Amino acid sequence: MSETMVRLTIDGLEVEVPSGTLLVDAAKTVGIDIPVFCYHPKLEPVGMCRMCLVEVGTPKFDREKGEVIRDEHGDPIIDFWPKLATACTTPVSEGMVVEVESQPAVRGREQIVEYLLTSHPLDCPICDKGGECPLQNLTMQHGPGVSRFIFEDKMNLDKHVPLGELIFLDRERCIQCARCVRFQEEIVADPVLTFGHRGRHLEIMTFSEPGFDSYFSGNTTDICPVGALTTADFRFGARPWEMNTAASICPHCPVGCNLSLSTRREAKSGGDEVVKRVMPRQNEWVNEIWICDKGRFSHHFAASPERITHPLVRKDGELVQVSWDEALERVADGFRAAGDPLVGLTSGRPSNEDLFSFQQLVTKLGGNPYLYDSLAGGAYADAYGVSSGTNLSEMGPGDAILVILSDLHEEAPIWWLRVKQAAERGATLVTLNARPTRLDGFAAFHLESPYQGIEAKVVALLNAAMGRQPAGGGSESEAIGLAGKSLAEASNLVIFYGSEGLLYQESESLVRTCMQLLDETGHVGRKNNGLIPVWPRGNTQGAWDVGLRPIEGDLEGTLKSSAAAYFLAVDPIGDDPALAEALQDNTFLVVQELFLTSTAEVADVVLPAQSFIEREGTFTSGERRVQRFYPAVPRQGEALPDWEITSKMAEIMGIELKGTSAAGVFLELTDQTKVYEGLNYPALADAPDQWPDVGGEDVYFGGTSYRNLQGIGVQLPHDTSGFQLLPLDLEVQPKASGDGEILLVPVANLYDRGILNRHTTLLKDRLAPAVLKMNGALAADLSVQDGVDVEVHVNGHVHLLPVQVDESIPADVVVTGLSQELPIREPTYVGIKPTGVKKKT
Repeated sequence: MSETMVRLTIDGLEVEVPSGTLLVDAAKTVGIDIPVFCYHPKLEPVGMCRMCLVEVGTPKFDREKGEVIRDEHGDPIIDFWPKLATACTTPVSEGMVVEVESQPAVRGREQIVEYLLTSHPLDCPICDKGGECPLQNLTMQHGPGVSRFIFEDKMNLDKHVPLGELIFLDRERCIQCARCVRFQEEIVADPVLTFGHRGRHLEIMTFSEPGFDSYFSGNTTDICPVGALTTADFRFGARPWEMNTAASICPHCPVGCNLSLSTRREAKSGGDEVVKRVMPRQNEWVNEIWICDKGRFSHHFAASPERITHPLVRKDGELVQVSWDEALERVADGFRAAGDPLVGLTSGRPSNEDLFSFQQLVTKLGGNPYLYDSLAGGAYADAYGVSSGTNLSEMGPGDAILVILSDLHEEAPIWWLRVKQAAERGATLVTLNARPTRLDGFAAFHLESPYQGIEAKVVALLNAAMGRQPAGGGSESEAIGLAGKSLAEASNLVIFYGSEGLLYQESESLVRTCMQLLDETGHVGRKNNGLIPVWPRGNTQGAWDVGLRPIEGDLEGTLKSSAAAYFLAVDPIGDDPALAEALQDNTFLVVQELFLTSTAEVADVVLPAQSFIEREGTFTSGERRVQRFYPAVPRQGEALPDWEITSKMAEIMGIELKGTSAAGVFLELTDQTKVYEGLNYPALADAPDQWPDVGGEDVYFGGTSYRNLQGIGVQLPHDTSGFQLLPLDLEVQPKASGDGEILLVPVANLYDRGILNRHTTLLKDRLAPAVLKMNGALAADLSVQDGVDVEVHVNGHVHLLPVQVDESIPADVVVTGLSQELPIREPTYVGIKPTGVKKKT
C-alpha cells in the first residue's frame, strides 16, 4: 500500500511528506532545523521542553460545504493558531503553513532558553559536553543573550552522582527533558530511571540494584542534550575538539555494531595515543544508532598492562622474551622437526584476513586447520542465510521471527533490541527455549521444551507449518499449531538459532530442520528471509566462509595424535584443563594471542597479536554483512596483526602467501572465495545518507552518535547454486540422560568471565558470578542450599562452585556461565556432591 502524501509550506518552502510526519521531521527533510531538546527521532514525542515552538496555520474550512475557503485569487485562506505550537508533537496536514523564523516563534524560543538557563551551571569551560552540547549551541543561536533571573536564586544541586559504576549524573546540568528515562522505557524496556520530587526540585534517579541496571545505559549519554549524564571512563577525560576518530566494528558478538573510537595523545599515558571513549556509528541496517555497554566499555582490555607485547620462547622450561627473528626461527624449526601431522585451531575472534592467511598457511604446511566452535550452519549460509537488503527494522505486521535456543539479550543485545521492536511493530515473534529469556515477554508464542527435546519441537513446528498435525495434544499442541501456521503464512520469516544445550552434531541437525522449515514455507532467497546463526564470536561466519570447519570427533584425540599445533585466538586448555596433557608431552605448540592464557602458558612459542583497535581488517556479521574497521591507536609493544605474523611464518619456511597488506590479503581472499567475489575495501566504504540525521553540527536532533562516513559494508548475495537440501528424519527421539548424573548446560552471559572481560577493570563489578544455578526442587533432592559450595565432577576433574537457586532453571538440569572456576564450553553430564561449606564472600 502506497503512503498518503501531504503537502505543506515551511518558511516559504513547499514540502511533501508522508501523512503522520511530525513538523520537526518534515522541516528536516528540506534542511530547515527546528531546535529541540526533549524530542528525538527514535523516541515518542512528548513536547516537554517547548524548544521547538513555531507558528502554525491551517486552511480555513467551510464545514457546511465541506470545502476549503479561498481568497479572490483562489488560494486557501490560512487561519493561524492562537498560540505557538510544539513542532515535535504536531503532525503535518494538507495545506498547512509553518513559520519557524517569525517574530513570535523566535521570541518564544528565546524565552525557553532563558528559562532553561535559570538554574543551569555556568561550567561550559569544564563540562564534558562542551563543544558538542545542544544546549550550548542552541543558546548561542536562539538565546536572548541576557538573563533576567537573579543569580543568587539559582539551584545548587549535587554533582558526580553515581547511577551505578558506569554512568554518572550531574543534577545541576539536567534540563528534565526525560530523554534518558524515555529511552530506558520505550526503546530497551529497562525502566530503571525515573523522576523524583517535583517542581524545580525534579531530578533523575535510579531505583535498580545494581544502579542503572541495563545493558544499554551508555546510550543515554549520547542522547542527553546536556552534560548531565557521562560515562565513568570519559568524564573529564578529554574535549571533543582534542580527539581523533577512527571507524571500527565491535568484535564481541555477531551483530557487527558500527563504532567510532575517539582517541587522544596524553601525557599520563606517556605521550601515547589512547582510546578515550567508544561511540555508536550510525548504520540503520545493523545497529541503528545504539550499542550495548559491552561494546562501549570492554575496549579497555586492549590497554591492559597484562597484554603480551613481545614474542616469547620457552627456554629451560620458562617463557622468555626474544626478538621476532628468533621466535620465527624457533617456529620454523619446531614445525620442521615435528613433521606431520600439524593441527591448526582458531576461532571467530580474528578478522577475515587473519583467518584466510591462517587457513592458507596450515593447509600449505600439510596440516588441518579447524574452527573451535560448537554451533553448526555456517556452510549453509550462502543458500539459507538472510539475503542482501535484509533490515530487521523493516519487519512488522505480516512478518514473523523465530528464535530458537538463544538468549539474545545476553548473546547479541542489539539483535534482542531490534527483534523486540519488530514484535512491538506487529511482527509475530515465536520463541523456543528450555528456560525463560527476556524476549519471551514480547513473543506471540512462547514454546518451552526440555533441552533434549528441542529438535523434536522444531520438527513439530515444521509439521504444523505444513498443515500436518503436530504430535501431542491439549493446549501445547494447539500453540504449536497456531505458531506453525503463523510462520507459514508470514510474508517474511527470519530464524535466529543458537546452540544452548546442544552438542555440535545436535546443532547440525537443528539447523537442517530450520532450513527445511524455511524451504517448505517459501522463505528463501528474498531479503528479510532466512537463517541468522547466533555465533559465539564476532567473526565466526567469516571463519566458515574462508573454509574453516569444526573438528568432527574428539578434540583431545586429535591433539594427542598431532606432532605440532598452531593456535590462533583460542584457549582450549582454559575450557578443558584435561587438554593440557594432550599437548604438553609430544606436541610442539605455537600460540598467537593477546594475553597469556592457560593454553599460552604451556606453549613453546607465544606470538603477540594486535587487538582490533590497533589494526585494520574486515569482519562478517551473522547477517552476512562484510564490514571494515580501521586502526585507532599505535600497536602495543611489538605486537603485529595476525595475518602479518602468519605471513612472516610462511616466508621463513619458504611458503608464498600473497598479500603484503590487509587490503592485499582481502583481495586474495575474494579471489578464492566465491561468495566474496568482486568485493574490495572501497566497496565496503560506501556510505549512503541515512535517516535520522545524526552526528552533524545539530547534535540536538539525534544525539552525539557519529555519522557514518566510512561505510556501511556489503551484505553478501544469496546463492543456492549447487546446493541440495538433504531429507530429514522427522522421527526425533530425545537424548538419553547420563546414569546418576545431571546435565550441565553452559549458558551465555554478556559480561562473561572470558579473557577479554576479565581484563576490562571497568566491568569487574558487572561480571557474571561463577555459580551453579539450579531449580529449588533439584537443590532439595541434592541436599544443597543457596550459596553453599558443591563439588562438580566432570572429565576427571573436581571443581568447587557455589549454588544459586533459580526457579527459572528446568528441574532436570543445572546451568553455569563461562568461567575459569568451571571451564565447560558444551553440555556435559556431571556429578554433583554437596560439601556443606558456605561460600565466603
